[in-house]
Amino acid sequence: MATLGELASLIRSKNAGPFQLTIDVMFNKPENFLRVVQSGVITRELIASMFQTPEEQVELFTVDNALAIKASLPRPVPQGDIGDSDSHGGQQYAPLVDLDVP
Repeated sequence: MATLGELASLIRSKNAGPFQLTIDVMFNKPENFLRVVQSGVITRELIASMFQTPEEQVELFTVDNALAIKASLPRPVPQGDIGDSDSHGGQQYAPLVDLDVP
């Protein structure tokens, strides 16, 4: 068993406007990308649960030619609003790093 952080070359999050967050999981080895995709561990349901957002508001994309997985979801609070603890959305990816991948 390995973690997503061990298999991916980059896991990042950032704003996709003031109301959306995007998470990118990128790989430099096709075999690692295929392992994660074929495991089925990253799902809309998982992202919704991790980030406490309704599943129907999570968009999940697999980009084969870029060896990447991308998720987009609503920010918990708008950028810059009272209660926004991460104005650029750059720290939101953290729960995915320790995700176990069979």
